[in-house]
Amino acid sequence: MATCDFSDPRIDEGIRLFNEREFFACHDVLEDFWGEQICPEKPFFQGLIQAAVALFHFEEGNLGGARRMSISSRGYMSSFQPELGGINVSRLLNEMDTCFHELCLPHESYPSHVKLDPALIPTIQRQQ
Repeated sequence: MATCDFSDPRIDEGIRLFNEREFFACHDVLEDFWGEQICPEKPFFQGLIQAAVALFHFEEGNLGGARRMSISSRGYMSSFQPELGGINVSRLLNEMDTCFHELCLPHESYPSHVKLDPALIPTIQRQQ
């Protein structure tokens, strides 16, 4: 099985959209790329898509969806640490953990008081 083509422009476009906080558009671009892949790195891209969806849900106030997607995205991406295709996976996961920390804590009741802190929104760092 061949590795994914990390020079595909859709990866850079997805990262740009993620970093500009255009999470739904990022999801669309990366899902288009992901759907064509047959490579060992495919789960990483599924996790990246889910990270974007988690942040979209968090912004929109869908806390249950945000929490589920953030946990699932970590499961897909964690085995690709520390770096994949120039993407600093460890940093992204650490920033996601920080961003979702309060939402993922055990709560006695539904954590409807939790809001996305714009200062904690992660970015994707990629070296070319």
